[in-house]
Amino acid sequence: MKKPSILTTTIAAIMCAQISFASAALAEAPIAAPSGDVVLTVKGEIGNTNASDAAAFDLEMIHALEATEYKTETIWTEGEQVFKGVLLSTLLEALGSDGSEISAIAANDYSVSIPLNDETFEGALVAYELNGKQMSRREKGPLWIVYPYDSDEKYRSETVYSRSIWQLDRITVK
Repeated sequence: MKKPSILTTTIAAIMCAQISFASAALAEAPIAAPSGDVVLTVKGEIGNTNASDAAAFDLEMIHALEATEYKTETIWTEGEQVFKGVLLSTLLEALGSDGSEISAIAANDYSVSIPLNDETFEGALVAYELNGKQMSRREKGPLWIVYPYDSDEKYRSETVYSRSIWQLDRITVK
């Protein structure tokens, strides 16, 4: 097999550098402004905003992020439920978060702190669908932080249940 020339190697290195630069630029690009009703506002230690000090999301913007689905039972519902949404970690990554804790706040001002280094953090899902349907406020929506409660005992504690905040509408990254 013929060894690549210095020119070929150099061109490949330049192309890789350009791709890396483009990826980094996309990660740092501000989140677009919402065109629909705002369902979530995130402020604090974030880099990518669409306002002077916060990022606002409509449901369409949240749906555009990588979706995850859980089938699990909860202490608030009967039987197995199917939740679809975006992992909290994915949302914070899209925002260029640089915090160690969030404060999640509901429409009724109920607030809970979630440390980002907690062993249960990777399971936090900002759900926007329940059993294939968008959740209304009456159904704990439009956003509800849920966990895969059935998958591991660590998700079945009073602490995790208290972090399962429904009618989520604000997050502050600290």
